[in-house]
Amino acid sequence: MSQDLPIGASPSLVQLNERSREIFRGIVDSYLATGEPVGSRNLARLIPMTLSPASVRNVMQDLEQAGLIYAPHTSAGRLPTEFGLRFFVDALMQVGDLPEDERRSIEAQVAGVGRSMEGVLTEASTMLSGLTRAAGVVLTTKANARLKHIEFVRLEPTRALVVLVAEDGQVENRILDLPPGLPSSALVEATNFLNRHIRGQTLLDARAALEQALAAGRAELDALTQKIVAAGLASWSGGDGDDRKLIVRGHAHLLEDLHALEDLERVRQLFDELETQRGLVDLLGRAESAEGVRIFIGSENKLFSLSGSSTIIAPYRDSTGRIVGVIGVIGPTRLNYARVVPMVDYTARVIGRMLGG
Repeated sequence: MSQDLPIGASPSLVQLNERSREIFRGIVDSYLATGEPVGSRNLARLIPMTLSPASVRNVMQDLEQAGLIYAPHTSAGRLPTEFGLRFFVDALMQVGDLPEDERRSIEAQVAGVGRSMEGVLTEASTMLSGLTRAAGVVLTTKANARLKHIEFVRLEPTRALVVLVAEDGQVENRILDLPPGLPSSALVEATNFLNRHIRGQTLLDARAALEQALAAGRAELDALTQKIVAAGLASWSGGDGDDRKLIVRGHAHLLEDLHALEDLERVRQLFDELETQRGLVDLLGRAESAEGVRIFIGSENKLFSLSGSSTIIAPYRDSTGRIVGVIGVIGPTRLNYARVVPMVDYTARVIGRMLGG
């Protein structure tokens, strides 16, 4: 079973006739609405066709043998399996467009005037969390910020502070080791040179252009100053081994609607996984090479295999069309997929437009 196919791309795993399809859809819809098992008597009242509870039970047995539903207890009620949820999402779920009023609301909340890009992403994850009653998550790359100013400030004879200011107002500092005997004029020259060339560029673009200029001998700098320029840029270009930033908002929503102690343990496990972050960054990173929305259900990803959670994520792009981050939500497997998918997709597109995409 594919773990990260686009919506609708998974092949039909089971051929269901109309009766089986409606009963299975009724079981899934009931689970997404209540989280509770549903029995044949209630299903017979819910589905849009006239069937006796006995007929419904017979179909439920077939669905159970196909691995699409299961009985959590000895009662007659049934829930969809993770396999069943994947089949529902890929083959049966209908995803419509967002209503115009919801589109306007998302745009108004995300595109706040005067907000930094980090502020936009934080607001977007907070908004998605509120709309979906799940945790909102954003993975972005620090190197995607457009640069405004860089400065070298000597702290000690062999150490300097490198201050980088982005156009969205973010400020970051790095400590840089200096060659012994480096004159202060070299730091001034490196500062002036970089500020003439980096403004408005992303860090990755600026680094590539400057490395090319230095290699071609077009940069009128002495050897020591060239080293400072290269080291200053390298300190942001993954020099610390972690150039990704993770934003998580709305943890509290994951505590809502708990039915039993095992649910509490599931959410505690999820909190632990969110706190470690590394696995989540890797999971979200899988969407960076993909088109459109991705849905991971329960044990389809190792990160949430124990906590029984689902993740719905979509990439967003910069002005060049390059994927530069991922936004989405994490919640219980009974997320309202049909409602959440277009929300996540549209929010990602709004962010992309703000980046000039």
